[in-house]
Amino acid sequence: MRREGKTSKLTYAVIGRRLEGQQGSVHINLCNSSCELQTNPERTCKYKPLIQRYILHVYLLFSYLYISSVNTGVMSSLKEVCAGLPLDPLPPNRGRDPSIPHAPVRTPNLTPAEERLALRNALRYFPPNLHATLATEFAQELRQYGHIYMYRFYPTLRMRAYPIDQYPCRTRQAASIMLMIMNNLDPAVAQFPQELVTYGGNGQVFSNWAQFWLVFHYLSTMTEEQTLVMYSGHPLGLFPSLPSSPRCVITNGMVIPNYSSREEYEKMFAMGITMYGQMTAGSYCYIGPQGIVHGTMLTVLNAGRRYLGSGDLRGRVFVTSGLGGMSGAQAKAAVIAGCVGVIAEVDEAPLKKRHEQGWLMEITSDLSHCIQRIREARKAKMALSLGYHGNIVDLWECLYQEYKKTGELLVDLGSDQTSLHNPFSGGYYPVQLAFRQANQLMNTDPERFKTLVHESLRRQVAAINKLSDAGMFFWDYGNAFLLEAQRAGAEVEKKGGGATEFKYPSYVQHIMGDIFSLGFGPFRWVCTSGDPADLAETDAIATAVLEEISSTVTEQVRQQYNDNICWIREAGKHKMAPVVISRDHHDVSGTDSPFRETSNVYDGSAFCADMAVQNFVGDAFRGATWVALHNGGGVGWGEVINGGFGLVLDGSEDAGQRAKLMLNWDVSNGVARRCWSGNANAYETIQRTMEDQRQLRVTMPNSIQEDQILDRWTMECLYRL
Repeated sequence: MRREGKTSKLTYAVIGRRLEGQQGSVHINLCNSSCELQTNPERTCKYKPLIQRYILHVYLLFSYLYISSVNTGVMSSLKEVCAGLPLDPLPPNRGRDPSIPHAPVRTPNLTPAEERLALRNALRYFPPNLHATLATEFAQELRQYGHIYMYRFYPTLRMRAYPIDQYPCRTRQAASIMLMIMNNLDPAVAQFPQELVTYGGNGQVFSNWAQFWLVFHYLSTMTEEQTLVMYSGHPLGLFPSLPSSPRCVITNGMVIPNYSSREEYEKMFAMGITMYGQMTAGSYCYIGPQGIVHGTMLTVLNAGRRYLGSGDLRGRVFVTSGLGGMSGAQAKAAVIAGCVGVIAEVDEAPLKKRHEQGWLMEITSDLSHCIQRIREARKAKMALSLGYHGNIVDLWECLYQEYKKTGELLVDLGSDQTSLHNPFSGGYYPVQLAFRQANQLMNTDPERFKTLVHESLRRQVAAINKLSDAGMFFWDYGNAFLLEAQRAGAEVEKKGGGATEFKYPSYVQHIMGDIFSLGFGPFRWVCTSGDPADLAETDAIATAVLEEISSTVTEQVRQQYNDNICWIREAGKHKMAPVVISRDHHDVSGTDSPFRETSNVYDGSAFCADMAVQNFVGDAFRGATWVALHNGGGVGWGEVINGGFGLVLDGSEDAGQRAKLMLNWDVSNGVARRCWSGNANAYETIQRTMEDQRQLRVTMPNSIQEDQILDRWTMECLYRL
């Protein structure tokens, strides 16, 4: 943060809208939770009309990046990281660090010819005089771990997000991208940092460490007339472009559709030719589990309203699983929502991590004690996050046995956040095996492991079905749980349901979908100052503006604003850990995912990806600093197309114009598509937006007034047959 006279100027990279005043400026994006401000409290209230004019209703996510001061030694190290691949001399090969978690061994089943090709592809990053030295260790990595990560080149510099001014770059935009990348790979944030996996078990930032060094070198030399082009982790190079162009364009996993299978992916990733970037790993936008706390809190609150008839969740119990990168948010969100959250986790490492962070209040590995604490917390109506160290299947079955024995239903709401987009490589652990046994078997006997996963899923669904029959409400959290359960032969079919419908709804279909259609979506900001006083000031400004706007909207929309005001206030109380943030792809417009984001699109187009691709392209030429388009994310490889962006605000008029154009498009695109599919909320929202923005013209659907017309035509067709 820079101090200028009596005002404080906070620089927020990534996403926002510039709203200018005569004696200062407030950059507040309630659409994107971004804010760059030069404080001038007397003039704050005047920006409300501008905000209303330019911004669709979207929900706020306030997470913060605390960046401590760095000394000249760190600055020197950053310069070294930007100098390019360290080749003379080669850094020592220290191998894998045993003190940090590592990705499960991959089983790509390469042929000898494919192994040879993988080795050739890795060596092309290095001059021929080093090939003899590196070939042996790269081949060993491939055979031992299923991929060539190039552990020798793991940087010795402490990997974390440093203050933006410390990065030796020629443009602030490049520095912001560096900052985001280093946050994604911070061991305090990343799931498997040495394997360049940020979250989800296989969400890669890069495919190998050579790519990291090359990217940082390119970014450090980049001008505002160049764009870095990224092919699935590989930096193709810097190409001439316009100052208005994105500084970085990223594509991950863009495989020809007929070859986009899970089996083909394992081979292609092992050969170093494509990469699964999840949603925010390979686009440098991940913010840690605190980012998803906001959305999870809103989901739990709205689930209570829909299923239990009240947003007051005191004494209510929410049972789920997973405490990893994204799922770790569930514990904190449950407490903020006021309920009892019980989260099962088989891996002790993330369980302890969430407890040390204060996100988990209690941990137990004893099912009897777990049941006892549920009863006590329900009776006392206390907010509690309880981590169960064990398999979620055991917990579900125990809860059913308790109900069967006592008639007492101890769970009101249920879901699941295991990484079932990656079910056979560490994303799901079958109940029949201990954690270490599972890690061994998935490598030594993949087919047997797959069989056990399917058996475990069938047991899990059977217990959930029984509890659901007793009165529990369950939803799919968009992690491919019901999709994989169906493939395993579990009883999740919805009779007469469509292609994206199961016995239980996804959280988009029943809870968040209509909120998306109102234009609410998880846009975020990055604060690079680290001053708690600045954070408190931005909270106060954002809360004040939200309260003003909420007084002018309908009751349905006002409830969402009130939830977000609650979030802002509670974030400070619960000491949300500071992180660097960018826009998540999971939103109104960025993702075509028929089993999650677009699962409530019922005109048959849920499996079409025009929206996400158009979003990516439209953001690029409307001013985004970087854009990303991914195959996969959340639900898994081949199941999703999603796009994201980053936008740097530097206080200039140019940045303001970019923000105004890009952010309106980024939301309107998805609302217009949802309107065309027949969503009533989206229809009303886009109508109001067209009234406000005269240059916006959207094709509106005409409703079918008489279903008898369709019924008569259908009967005529059947008669002819």
